[in-house]
Amino acid sequence: MLNPETRARLARIGWSDAVVLPPDAPADHLPARVIIQHRNGYVVHDGEKEFTVQPAPRFLKRNLDPVERPAVGDFVLLKPGKPAQIETVLPRHATLSRAAAGERYQRQLIATNVDSVLVLMGLDGDFNPRRLERYLALIQASGATCVVVLTKADQHDDLETLMADVADVLPPDIIVHPLNAKDPQSLAVLHPYLAAGLTAVVVGSSGVGKSTLTNTLLGEQRQATKAVRQNDSRGRHTTTFRALIALPQGGCLIDTPGMRELKLTGEEDLEVGQFADIDSLAMRCRFGDCAHQSEPGCAVRVALESGELDTERWASYQKLRSELQMQAANLETQLKRKNEANKALGKRPHEKFGRH
Repeated sequence: MLNPETRARLARIGWSDAVVLPPDAPADHLPARVIIQHRNGYVVHDGEKEFTVQPAPRFLKRNLDPVERPAVGDFVLLKPGKPAQIETVLPRHATLSRAAAGERYQRQLIATNVDSVLVLMGLDGDFNPRRLERYLALIQASGATCVVVLTKADQHDDLETLMADVADVLPPDIIVHPLNAKDPQSLAVLHPYLAAGLTAVVVGSSGVGKSTLTNTLLGEQRQATKAVRQNDSRGRHTTTFRALIALPQGGCLIDTPGMRELKLTGEEDLEVGQFADIDSLAMRCRFGDCAHQSEPGCAVRVALESGELDTERWASYQKLRSELQMQAANLETQLKRKNEANKALGKRPHEKFGRH
């Protein structure tokens, strides 16, 4: 049980009632939050200062699922020592993840214990509303709230048209904020997501203005920034690792490197999110196994032909659904191998290797 003084100190780094402290936690183990993850260790913050710690040996096992290791945003319990050691990762109340790049399936944590995900998209060459559908699928599976932030709004006179393009691909309950990331007054609309006890993570392509937005909220140039290329508005990676930063607004912000590849994990559910209307249409098809090609009584085909369902949106849904099915199969295979490996480890030596 934390005393009021400790709780007030931890509140500076996002501690809230959503964080559950185990009743059997050792009295000498200190709570802290992971703010940076390096290859050779972690940097944590206890509400007063930041310092480097090491993970417990079990977190370093080669075959351990990366999701089970400490990540930026995690609240942890530290075992005293020089250096202190991360002994326990407290239960996460929201986890944003993606499938890691490459052919081998592996889930990669982006941030944990986040209340909001600020999806930044630049109103320049980076503008691609369809990409928001992919972000939204990942965010809806995380348990966090999605907030779309359109940066470089000061460079456009016809925002209504661009906002309409974004509205076409998002459900009506998703909030969209066009703003100038360099203007503190423009960023005031984000303060409700950054109040005391709240944590937000910013995601988006390189050069979209994540570090600029962070610096403006901080009121100082802490994160490095670079200009985008003029010919295609592509940015260069200035943030090379995830970092959690306490803000003067009272909350915390996790800055992330630019994302050029955003793969689904296999645990998303498209039918309950932004594509719920397509699922509703499919339920009206004459046949339950309708492939929506040339089958009689296909409600989806009727909606496409009448214009009720946009063809680009249908194509985007099919692409995401195909990827989701593939990733779900990869996830199932990975879990099966893990269960088989655990069973093998649990066998007695003479059962595993035979009698001599």
